[in-house]
This record gives sequence, C-alpha cells and structure tokens, in this order.
Amino acid sequence: MTHGIEVGRVAALWRYPVKSMAAEALDRSDLGWHGLAGDRRWAFVRDLPARNDFPWLTIRQKPGLLHYRPWLAEPDRPDASPVLVTTPSGEKLDVDGPALAAELGDGVRVMKLNRGLFDSAPLSVLSTASLDGLSRLLGDAEVDPLRFRPNLLIEAGDTAPAFPEEAWIGATLTVGGARLHLDRRDKRCMIVNVDPVTARRDPGILRAIARQRDVCFGVYASPVEPGPVAVGDPVVLTAAER
Repeated sequence: MTHGIEVGRVAALWRYPVKSMAAEALDRSDLGWHGLAGDRRWAFVRDLPARNDFPWLTIRQKPGLLHYRPWLAEPDRPDASPVLVTTPSGEKLDVDGPALAAELGDGVRVMKLNRGLFDSAPLSVLSTASLDGLSRLLGDAEVDPLRFRPNLLIEAGDTAPAFPEEAWIGATLTVGGARLHLDRRDKRCMIVNVDPVTARRDPGILRAIARQRDVCFGVYASPVEPGPVAVGDPVVLTAAER
C-alpha cells in the first residue's frame, strides 16, 4: 500500500545521548536502523551481582540524573561525536571521564554501544491526544511529555480520539523521509512518576496509567526505512505490510 492517511505532524523530537539523563530537543535528525542518530548511545552501569539483569543506573535509582544535561561537542556527527555533560553544579565533564562516574556513585562506570542502549525498542512514539487523555484522567492536570521520554511527539489534531497511536499498532508511519513500524504498547514503570524539571515523585501518574490504561502509555516503534525527520513533518499512516 503506497497511499495513506495523514494523522498529524511532528510536534517535537527528542534524543537522550545518555540513558536517563536530560533530553536534547532537536529540530531535525537522521533516523537510522538504531533509532535517532546519537540516541541513548551511552549509559552508566552499576556493579551488581551477576544474577541481576538490569545493570543500568537510571532515574529509578537516582532521580537527579534528570538534572545532568548531555550535549554533543560535534553535533554534525551525532553517532561519533564526543559527549559532554553539564552537571547540576554547572561543571562540564566528559561522559567517559572518571570525574563524572565518581560523581554518580561508587562502582559506577560508563558504557557505549553504537546500536543504542534501549530497554525494549529503538523508538518511543507519543501523541498530544494521549497527553490530553491522560490529563483528563488526572483531573485536568498538566502533563509534561518528557515524563515519558518519547523520541517523537505527534500533534494529532483536535478531532483525534484519545490515545490514537494504540490503534496504529501493526501499521507503518511515514515521517519525513523515514518510515517506522508501530510494534506494541509501551508498558510503563515508576520512572513516569518523576517530574522532569523538579525530579519530585508523584505516584498518582503511574497509578492512573495502571488503573485506566493497563500500565501502558504511548507505543514502541522500529525503523523500516531510514531517513531524515524534522519538527513539522507530516505523519502519514499506512496499513500493515504483508
């Protein structure tokens, strides 16, 4: 199927050069087989017993990671650029230098993986309609999309139903010069409770998602055709390919 339905436009793009640290807002990016260029290529690892299968240092253990702001020294080479991190005190440190690891805790070390350090899939997609739907579940409270650490935020329009991206699972989105397959719902954890600005916890966020949305919010996606994407690009939905 080559023709589809325009379901919205890209409202925002974010990458996370270091897993669980602050987001980097983008006007445009290349989307490759391993997600947005430069996304989650670095992570900090804790020394844990071998039986533990989740070694990453994340917002779950250290909410203050949100106040560490990674940035690329050579933004034109996002997958090869040195990465620096501005700490909450304003100091600028190399992501792979000993000073940053020491600041983050005993037994913490950094790891880089060129394919990205993703929990489940290389792309997270969320719509403004879903944010509005969750806001209503929370008594019309304002909901910051960065609680959910998406890569693509889609402005779905005023007439879109709540949580529209869940109905797109199994289909393909064309976004700018790229295409991505919508794989499955994004099952959430307590990280969504952490305010991305203050790092304070609000357990009511995950509680509402658990009670009303089966603990899921947004969707995971995988690239099926690399290409450039940009804020303002139309988002076109086509049927699942057979």
